[in-house]
Amino acid sequence: MNRIYFDHSATTPVHPEVAAAMMEYLTDKFGNPSSVHSFGREARKAVDEARAKVADLIGAETNEIFFTSGGTESDNLALKGVAYANRKKGNHIITSAIEHHAILHTCEYLAKQGYKITYLPVDKYGMVSVEDVKNAITDQTILISIMYANNEVGTIQPIREIGKLAREKQIYFHTDATQVVGHIPIDVKADNIDLLTMAGHKFNAPKGVGALYVRRGVRIESVQQGGGHERNMRAGTENVPGIVALGKAAEIAKRDMQQQMAHLQKLRDKMIKHVLETIPYSQLNGHPTQRMPGSANFSFHFIEGESLLLNLDLKGIAASSGSACTSGSLDPSHVLLAMGLTHEVAHGSLRISLGLGNTEEEVDYFLEVLPQIVARLREMSPLYGAAASEQVANPCSHCHRHD
Repeated sequence: MNRIYFDHSATTPVHPEVAAAMMEYLTDKFGNPSSVHSFGREARKAVDEARAKVADLIGAETNEIFFTSGGTESDNLALKGVAYANRKKGNHIITSAIEHHAILHTCEYLAKQGYKITYLPVDKYGMVSVEDVKNAITDQTILISIMYANNEVGTIQPIREIGKLAREKQIYFHTDATQVVGHIPIDVKADNIDLLTMAGHKFNAPKGVGALYVRRGVRIESVQQGGGHERNMRAGTENVPGIVALGKAAEIAKRDMQQQMAHLQKLRDKMIKHVLETIPYSQLNGHPTQRMPGSANFSFHFIEGESLLLNLDLKGIAASSGSACTSGSLDPSHVLLAMGLTHEVAHGSLRISLGLGNTEEEVDYFLEVLPQIVARLREMSPLYGAAASEQVANPCSHCHRHD
C-alpha cells in the first residue's frame, strides 16, 4: 500500500484545482497589486475576487476580510490589535487553557505589557463552559478569545452561545477557527463573531497565507507598519499566488463541504468504534459527538505515543500525537492535561485527522496494523503486565473509556 496521510490537522495537501489556479500568478500574472499598470490591475482584480470568495465561505462582507501570512499572524493581529486599540476601555482578556500556542504565547506576551489574562478550564471532553465565560467577565474585559474547535482532540466549542454572551456584554469575541474553516459551515453573523482566524494550509491551500475576519466597526490597531496594504491593516506586498489559492480553496470548500463531511464522519466513526472495541485500555479523547468530522484522538494506556507514531510510520501511516507545533517537545499535551488526563495516559495519545483523499481502504489498513503495534509495545511495558494480571481478577478493568 502507498503511504497514508492521517495528519490533516497539521497541514493538508494542496487541492489540484487550487494549484492550477495559483500557478499563472506565479508565472505570467506576476504583477504587484499596488501598481497602476495592467499587470498591477490584473493582480488587484485577482486579490479582490479571492477576498469575495473567502468572505462568502464564512458569511462575511468582502471588506471584512484581511489577508495575512497564516493563522499565527492572524491570531497575533486579533489579540494585540484589539488590546492596543482598546487599552483605555480595559485590560482584561479571557481565553481557554486549551488554545493553540499562537493564542497562549500571545497572551503571555500581552501579560508582560500589563494586560490581565484569564485562562478558563475545560471539562473532560475539552469543552469550555459558557457559564465560566460569563463568570470571568469584569468591567475591564475587552476581548474573549475561544477557539472554534480544538486542533488536538477536535472538540467543537459552544461558539454561538459565547458570542451571544459577548455581544450582550459589548465585549469583542475572537475565535481561532484555523481547524474549522472549509470543513464545517460557519456563519460569523449568526455566531456573533467579531474576529475570526483562518489558515490556508488547513483546508487545501498552500502554507504561508491566511486571513483575519474583522467585523465592520471593531476597533483594532495594526501591529505591522509599512505601506498602506490591506487598507492599512497589514503592511507588506500581498502574496498574490497564495491569496488566489486561498480564494479557490474557499470556493471548493463551499462546493464540496457537505459531501466531504459525510465521507469523513463515516470513516471517523468506523475508526473510533473499531479501536475502542478491539484494543483494551484505550479511550477516546474529546467530545463523543461535538467534534470535527475527520478528527479522532485516542489514548492507549501503558505505551508511549512517540513509539506508536514511529511504528505507524514504518507501516507507511503518518499520524500525530498532538499539535505539529509542539511535536519536538517531550512534555505531554497541554490540552489533554487540561482535560484531566494523567501525564502517563496523555503521553500515550494518538491524533488521527482525516481529510482530502482518504479512503475506507486506508482506514481498514490502519485498523489492521494498529492493534498489532499497540500489543507489541505493551509487551515491553512492565506496567502493562501488572494491569493484565489485574484484568484477570476484574474483567472490566480495561474499560477506561469516556462515555
